Parts: sequence; structure tokens; C-alpha cells
Amino acid sequence: MKILVVDDEKVLVKGISFNLRNEGYEVDVGYDGEQAVELARATQYDLIVLDLMMPKIDGLQACIKIREFSNVPIIILTAKGEDADKIIGLESGADDYMTKPFNILELKARIRALLRRSGMTAATQKEEQESSEMLTHGHVTLDLAKRVAIVDGKMVDLTVKEFDLLALLMRNPGRVYSRENLLDLVWGYEYQGDYRTVDVHVRRLREKIELDTANPQLIRTKWGVGYYLKQ
Repeated sequence: MKILVVDDEKVLVKGISFNLRNEGYEVDVGYDGEQAVELARATQYDLIVLDLMMPKIDGLQACIKIREFSNVPIIILTAKGEDADKIIGLESGADDYMTKPFNILELKARIRALLRRSGMTAATQKEEQESSEMLTHGHVTLDLAKRVAIVDGKMVDLTVKEFDLLALLMRNPGRVYSRENLLDLVWGYEYQGDYRTVDVHVRRLREKIELDTANPQLIRTKWGVGYYLKQ
């Protein structure tokens, strides 16, 4: 597994890299947003850890640019604690975020969870191939083995979390999931953020798969409870 770590705090980068290499990961490093984009474009990474506040271009802009050509899982690191900054990070295409200072053990746990969910491990690929490989609901089809989404006959790029969230809902149409359920089932660990993380991912999914985002017909809201896929 190959991970890219980008942060302008070189001591922090050194510490994260040291710990990840001890876990057996191959690690590349960068120190500004432009480097992050250049490295992500030149190399196929399994995951990127990206700081929010960096020189040249910040982590948000770097994340947006990376999303133009890659769905690699991205964890954003931020020293800001405001909810708005976290939501903006998710809106920019990040799969997860952590607020500094953080426990390196938690970061490693989140990295393992994202990699496990990304479908990049042989075990996960085998599991998906042994399951029903295609899910279809209305104008949306998911190829589970290839992790490809087809919407109204056209391929649509989904991030790791968007794909997993949609796959869960499509496997269980009509079942209402609370935000807490979705965090547990899709994120795969005891999530420390707020439930608006789910709202952001649902909103992004609707923008990509609904024919009319102002009147969503697939992913529906059960007010006061959570979300479900219309049967």
C-alpha cells in the first residue's frame, strides 16, 4: 500500500511517515498543495493524507484538483475546529477529516478503515466478486467488482465513501438508516465527527445520481430519522 502525506509542518510529516512505514506502508511526502497535486497526478496512491492550511495552494484547492482526475481516498488534517471548515473539506471531496492535535493511533485506524473500504485489498475484491456483482435501481447501476457507477447510461465518478454509501442503500431498498447507523456501517469505525458528515455525502451523491436534485427520487429523507433508497 502506498500513501502520500502532505503537510507544511515537516516535523509532523516526519512523525506520520515514520509511524506509517512501521506499519508496512510505502510513504511519499510533500510540503505544499502544489506538490500534493503533482505527486497525486504522477503516482497511483492508495490513500492521501492532506493538510488543510498549506502554502501555494491550500488543502481544499488541492483536494478539488485531485478529484478532477482521481478518486483516491483522502483524509484532511486541519488545525481549525469550526464545523464549517470540516464541512467545506468534505464538500471539496475528502472522505474524512481529523482535527489537530490528533492521536496517531486514531489516524492509523482511520487509514486502515478507508483502505479496507476502498476495495483495493485483495480480500475485499474477492468478497465483492463473490457477491452479486451488479446492483441496479432505476437509472443507476453499480458494478461492485469494478467499483463503477453507471447513471442513465453514463459512467459517473464516485469517491470511496460515496460508492459504499450508495451500495449499502441499493442493497437494502426501503430500509431507513439513521445517520449513526450509516457512520458505523460505511465509515467502519467509531466516528468522532458529527452526523453532518453523512448529510454532506448524501448531498454529493444526489448531485451525481439524481435526475432532478431539487426533487430527489432515489435517496429519500425520513425526517427526524435518516435516509433510505426508495423502493
